[in-house]
Amino acid sequence: MPYALFCNEAKLSRAYPTEADVWKLARMSGLVIDAETDADKPAPHPVLDNDYEIRPCAPEPQEDPVRNRADAERESDLDLQLSPSELARSQEG
Repeated sequence: MPYALFCNEAKLSRAYPTEADVWKLARMSGLVIDAETDADKPAPHPVLDNDYEIRPCAPEPQEDPVRNRADAERESDLDLQLSPSELARSQEG
């Protein structure tokens, strides 16, 4: 079953093959924060900010979760290869 990022009932991301894929996307998007420790947890642990959550979902018609993951990885690799000024120019167009 594919997974996606949701806020309330709105699906915010494309569908991805695993929950771990969506966590990675959320981290890269700055949506993951470290929760404060409490008596049950010895150290801060990652949680989604605000009302975001990761849930199983059906992919949209004609959507391929595996291709979505490959596209996201390719975009991430491209972002890492570009300098900040090159990245800004690529996002302007």
